Amino acid sequence: MNVGASRPFGSKRAILFDLDGTLIDSAPDIAAAVNELLADHDLPPLHVDRVKAMIGGGVRKLVERAFAASGTPLLASALEEANRAMAPIYCRHLTGLTRLMPGVKEILTRFHLNGIAIGVVTNKPQLATREILLHFHLTEYLGAIVGGDAVTYLKPAPDSLLMALDQLGVEPTDALMVGDSSSDVGAARAAGMPVVLLRGGYTQVPVEELGADIVCDSLLDLPAAMQRLRAAA
Repeated sequence: MNVGASRPFGSKRAILFDLDGTLIDSAPDIAAAVNELLADHDLPPLHVDRVKAMIGGGVRKLVERAFAASGTPLLASALEEANRAMAPIYCRHLTGLTRLMPGVKEILTRFHLNGIAIGVVTNKPQLATREILLHFHLTEYLGAIVGGDAVTYLKPAPDSLLMALDQLGVEPTDALMVGDSSSDVGAARAAGMPVVLLRGGYTQVPVEELGADIVCDSLLDLPAAMQRLRAAA
């Protein structure tokens, strides 16, 4: 299919999406996993809003932040041991409380039908990412799925974005990153891509202050944002 200037969503050939806080609201499941791990160490649970502030940077960083927030920071071998213990717990809490963000199915369908290649790039582990996407029947839209353990360096490094674009056969200048956090902005800038951020994600800094090209209220605003990016180019 020709995906050139006739496409109604601007000139981009591919869109890469973050997962947590962008395509899914996974904070309740992540909080459940964190609190199970803390309970195993006789520590009190953390409210989901506190855990939401810890999301981003991968599971190891989540574990580190959770124990620090509980007043029992872990270092070196103790942190590695807790991270290993978290792996099976995390995998038990992937879809029970997680929900799709508004507009996900509608917008992915629209882009897919218009010949735009779609990928997911996340710091969440690869197998967990794939299980969630399968659960919500999103894999049919995707040409690339890159989790945090598939690359050497997590976002805000560009590794996962570049790997996904390589799988899609699209250059960074022909692609767009869509996320909700500073790590998405940093990764997109390092990869040489424009970036759109969504409100309602997991950033603790106002999304307007993170340096995105455009900020949208929801995924359903993305086609219009892409037209604005094209007009400004």
